[in-house]
Amino acid sequence: MRWTCQDIPDQSGRVALITGANSGLGLESARALATAGATVLMACRSSRRGEQARQQLLGSARGGLELLPMDLSDLASVTAAAETVRRDYGRLDLLLNNAGVMAPPRTLTRQGFELQFGVNHLAHMALTLQLLPLLRSQPGARVVTVTSGAQYFGRIGFDDLQGERRYDRWAAYSQSKLANVMFALELQEREAAAGGGLRSLAAHPGLARTNLQPTSIASHGSRIEALAYRLMDPLFQSAAQGALPQLYAATAPEAEPGGHYGPDQLGGMRGWPTSCRIAPAALDPAQRQRLWQRSEELLQLQNVPVAA
Repeated sequence: MRWTCQDIPDQSGRVALITGANSGLGLESARALATAGATVLMACRSSRRGEQARQQLLGSARGGLELLPMDLSDLASVTAAAETVRRDYGRLDLLLNNAGVMAPPRTLTRQGFELQFGVNHLAHMALTLQLLPLLRSQPGARVVTVTSGAQYFGRIGFDDLQGERRYDRWAAYSQSKLANVMFALELQEREAAAGGGLRSLAAHPGLARTNLQPTSIASHGSRIEALAYRLMDPLFQSAAQGALPQLYAATAPEAEPGGHYGPDQLGGMRGWPTSCRIAPAALDPAQRQRLWQRSEELLQLQNVPVAA
């Protein structure tokens, strides 16, 4: 199907929160939703870069664009941002868990978690759980968690989640992206069991040009990786095209609860939004529940509210 931003239903009156909204997929998602009339809360770590992005989008926005300071590598910052949303807006219709880090050398979050597991999975889970009461109160609300094709290579290392004994940056990235899908599916299962109308979905962009690739190369200094990206460059699509699956999951009436959407060509590397396969490892309910429970325990150790 050739679904584009022009197919987004009117979003007037709706409030959307997008993490990592100052660049790449998040910026394009903010552009599309604000153009469709939504008030977009642009959750950004850097207020300077966030304001530059906001100014860039103002000319085409029918809805509002507001900055929300949030550092996903610090759970205290995530909790503060969630409180700001509750206090200042009192409603939320769409949460787009978009931001992420990819394949850095082993680095720790403020609370001591491996950066990719901490930012890509734990922080977004913490944010979602704290905003669930607002989302549940809005008809048609959705949570979209952005993953990647790396999910298909991922394995949850329950015996070494933080890579303390052995760290491989790509294995850790794949673990975090698999965790994203597992979280999205488990959230949908729990919401359905509770009889709620909130939809949880997952999406991936295929090969999209964002700041993740140059940041990964710069952080590791790998000539081989740089060469690989140059050779693959013809396969990469724009960030605007890459954002379409998550926008489809966020707004299309036909997007299914628990659905997973990605590009429709070249094995999911590029193209138009379509339903795509889920990593087999994410389809095991016992493993999803185990990850949820372990993640809850880690968040509770940091005094993060997780009551869902």
